[in-house]
Amino acid sequence: MAAEIKKELGIESKLVRGSGGIFDVTVDNKRIFSKKEEGRFPSEKEIVDQLRALAV
Repeated sequence: MAAEIKKELGIESKLVRGSGGIFDVTVDNKRIFSKKEEGRFPSEKEIVDQLRALAV
């Protein structure tokens, strides 16, 4: 996913390891996706689209 974000938007991202199966995507300390809330992993396109929307 980090590679897709870099390719599409030129943004460097980083993985912050957690525990317990948590997978959250945050931007500037704002959560834009939560696996726990959604019950699934996001698609790369879904995250890239949300990042584009934040840039507007």
